[in-house]
Amino acid sequence: MTKMTPSCDFDRSRPACKIDTRRTDKTRTHVGLPVAQGLYDPRNEHDACGVGFVAHMKGEKSHAIVADGLAMLENLTHRGAVGADPLMGDGAGMLVQIPDGFFRTVMAGQGTNLPEAGDYAVAHVFVPQDEALRAHCVDIVREAAAAEGVEMIALRDVPVDNASLSKDPDIAASEPAHVQVFFARPKGLDEDTFERRLFILRKVISNRVYGETDGRDNGFYIVSLSARTIVYKGMFLAYQLGAYYDDLRDPRFESAVALVHQRFSTNTFPSWKLSHPYRMVAHNGEINTLRGNVNWMAARQASVASPLFGDEISKIWPISYEGQSDTACFDNALEFLVQGGYSMAHAVMMLIPEAWAGNTLMSDERKAFYEYHACLMEPWDGPAAVAFTDGRQIGATLDRNGLRPARYIVTDDDRVIMASEAGVITVPEEKVVTKWRLQPGKMLLIDMDKGRIVSDEEIKHEMASMHPYRGWVESTQIILEDLDPVPVRPMRDDVTLLDKQQAFGYTQEDTKILMAPMATTGQEAIGSMGTDTPI
Repeated sequence: MTKMTPSCDFDRSRPACKIDTRRTDKTRTHVGLPVAQGLYDPRNEHDACGVGFVAHMKGEKSHAIVADGLAMLENLTHRGAVGADPLMGDGAGMLVQIPDGFFRTVMAGQGTNLPEAGDYAVAHVFVPQDEALRAHCVDIVREAAAAEGVEMIALRDVPVDNASLSKDPDIAASEPAHVQVFFARPKGLDEDTFERRLFILRKVISNRVYGETDGRDNGFYIVSLSARTIVYKGMFLAYQLGAYYDDLRDPRFESAVALVHQRFSTNTFPSWKLSHPYRMVAHNGEINTLRGNVNWMAARQASVASPLFGDEISKIWPISYEGQSDTACFDNALEFLVQGGYSMAHAVMMLIPEAWAGNTLMSDERKAFYEYHACLMEPWDGPAAVAFTDGRQIGATLDRNGLRPARYIVTDDDRVIMASEAGVITVPEEKVVTKWRLQPGKMLLIDMDKGRIVSDEEIKHEMASMHPYRGWVESTQIILEDLDPVPVRPMRDDVTLLDKQQAFGYTQEDTKILMAPMATTGQEAIGSMGTDTPI
């Protein structure tokens, strides 16, 4: 697939359009991004991705899972984009569990004996190629860790092989160096509290770098920081991920999950840091309500509180940074909710609710859950197929419109294989136990602690029965129709309908595509970009 890009990006006869990797223009948000000029604005870069995962239901780690993840990714190559340079992709990556045995061995070779599994965390960090700037960034990490009471115990230069990447100077200039930073769990902190401390630490570091650079990208980015999971990603074509990172090809590198993504840059210009997966999610589709979602999340900063964060909650603002993609902002919101005490399934149901209003087949108990949470969180509407994990559970869901395909199979050796389409990994038919697809608003969830798939019905019932949501709604909600009517001044009758519509900004598109369906059906029209008719 060849991706359409602004022709001026590669027209060497027009120097005003040349990509400038020196990052002197503050209006730019990513390394290698063309500047806004004329009618072109890089914020309008739009276009579908490939997403999938392989997971062992019982949580058994193996290198075979990682190898299957790489094979799946290569079979999703057609889902990604290729630029004018055939060796430059929009991005590809993999999220895995911390490969404890692998890290223990390689770090022992460097003279560092790691604590027990779970008692240490690993940050995968993109750092600038410039040695002085790189050293400064590492100093920031070290100082922030000391200030937050987290011991930094070791650094590791990640071995990479960029032979398969483009040698174009402008593209090569965007490649970062890679460092992994190891942190010890402070005594007295349980696993969840340690994850929350790491979340705060990452935000403190990122905010300092963001402040020093005035929001510009200097090549520093914390890809992941967790005691449970780690992310390997970059601006790759599918096959380049395994070719680039030596770690992923090492037979000692083991995980029970491999969440992969092949990107077709949808809402932003491609860059290393905007490749998927993020810290918790990978996503196929778009969040088309993004601007409203981001604004509402920013507005909540003035009123939100959590006993788990206490006075430190101010350290994690802003929830999202300007210039991020829709998926990055969604990942920030999900992470914020999970670290604030919500379960993974609960948080996903809040952010991507199923269609509940007017649904006569849904129980009142579940309706009350969604009605209550609609007052707390507006839906992040797609089309969207989202895969998510915290290292203990892994799952996927479709938004309520269901306009992105996703299919999965369960095998007799306890593997679950989910992807944007069937056939991404060859599995003998006799080994397949279950075949099905994600449905609109439904959730697939594998709980590796329980060693099984938790059904959508079980998840939703557990969440909906957790609290008396119907009572909470009735005691706090004001219904406009129940209020006494307020006298309304009659409209002027000397102004034509067309004049009124123009005065209030209505367009022909509004009246034909939005207003007419609302008048006839009583609800908003559903549509999508292009044809997403299910097979």
